[in-house]
Amino acid sequence: MSTDRYVSPLSERYASKEMQYIFSPDKKFRTWRRLWIALAETEKELGLNITQEQIDELKAHQDDINYDVAKAREKEVRHDVMSHVYAYGQQCPKAKGIIHLGATSCYVGDNTDIIVMTEALKLVRKKLVNVIRELAGFADEYKALPTLAFTHFQPAQPTTVGKRATLWMQEFCLDLEDLNHVISTMKLLGSKGTTGTQASFLELFDGEQETIDKIDPMIARKMGFEECYPVSGQTYSRKVDTRVLNVLAGIAASAHKMSNDIRLLQHLKEVEEPFEKSQIGSSAMAYKRNPMRSERIASLSRYVMVDALNPAITSATQWFERTLDDSANKRLSVPEGFLAVDGILDLCLNVVDGLVVYPKVIEKRLKSELPFMATENIMMDAVKAGGDRQELHERIRELSMEAGKNVKVNGGENNLLELIAADPAFNLSLEDLKKTMEPSRYVGRAREQVETFLGRVVNPILEEYKELLGVKAEINV
Repeated sequence: MSTDRYVSPLSERYASKEMQYIFSPDKKFRTWRRLWIALAETEKELGLNITQEQIDELKAHQDDINYDVAKAREKEVRHDVMSHVYAYGQQCPKAKGIIHLGATSCYVGDNTDIIVMTEALKLVRKKLVNVIRELAGFADEYKALPTLAFTHFQPAQPTTVGKRATLWMQEFCLDLEDLNHVISTMKLLGSKGTTGTQASFLELFDGEQETIDKIDPMIARKMGFEECYPVSGQTYSRKVDTRVLNVLAGIAASAHKMSNDIRLLQHLKEVEEPFEKSQIGSSAMAYKRNPMRSERIASLSRYVMVDALNPAITSATQWFERTLDDSANKRLSVPEGFLAVDGILDLCLNVVDGLVVYPKVIEKRLKSELPFMATENIMMDAVKAGGDRQELHERIRELSMEAGKNVKVNGGENNLLELIAADPAFNLSLEDLKKTMEPSRYVGRAREQVETFLGRVVNPILEEYKELLGVKAEINV
């Protein structure tokens, strides 16, 4: 590790080696060479004077890139693509004259960007499906465990721990839908020349329109894509980057919401993220167990959501067939958005896999608030015992205010049941009232909703992507 210059924490602390390789120079330059081979093969198949011997020579040196030659050449000519064309030509003297024939720099640059982003999107999908799988197991395990629900972070009608997890899961499922759509619509730029008109190929193929029409589809198939964008300037539309980063921002937003809920629940001591045996929560307060990983999810997620503005602004400000003010921004915003989301999903996997639930704390808090939640049922029981509904409603309101005062002002326990039992208008004993305090009576259809959601929505997703399951996150810090 270098200690005398800046190193991105996305590489050192957060992103996986797999995602880092996708955006590595080695991956980029190897893809350039695959694209040059695909172009040469296509031109040969369409009738240009290119030999199989030249193609074989290019393939023989596809992966052994002479970086030292390319680097030295770039110092002279200040052009990365032409430097690598030169370096490749040094290794392939017979094919030297046909490398990059008819193409412009964006042929390798932009097509590689699409290939790399598509591969990275598929890795994101793999990890996202595994997060959904972990949440599905958690939701199923705790589908019937009653817990206090909150609206405005104020006590509300109870739900279950598992039902709450389905709310997190559903957002990730929506992200998966968006992700699949973007992956399914990714196309290559193809080889369209300096302003997208394919003028160089018109010259190379003596104006044979039908032959030129075959170039892009043939290159696409060789590179594993179904088609190329039908029209372009020199580059593919930068709106593609916008669509990609927006999907990443959506995943980040879902992860942020889940991490916020977990942080709040950890404050309440109801749920706790994993905490290693030797982990230190605070340098000053040795007893602390801070939700550091959930906080890191939130922190990285905010970065990704803001990062999505970069390609949107870049797309909006491109001039005519191309300007180069996109390049430096793309080099930062696209890879770092992916590296951050990769780190976020690894953290989500780790946190959900090791979530600890404290049923006794959950039960205690729920029961402290349950008398307020149960007032409607109590009132109905009192009416059955001969009471007047309107009078009872007013008495419950008054007694609830008194019980609330006892909790908030006096710091006492919730004594609403005792107050109701002591009021002759209700004609109910304390024993009768306590029988109504079974939490499962107040969670509605939470359990059934979890089962239905898992059965109809989540399990089909997990079945479709079963070959992607089994990812275990490696957390560096």
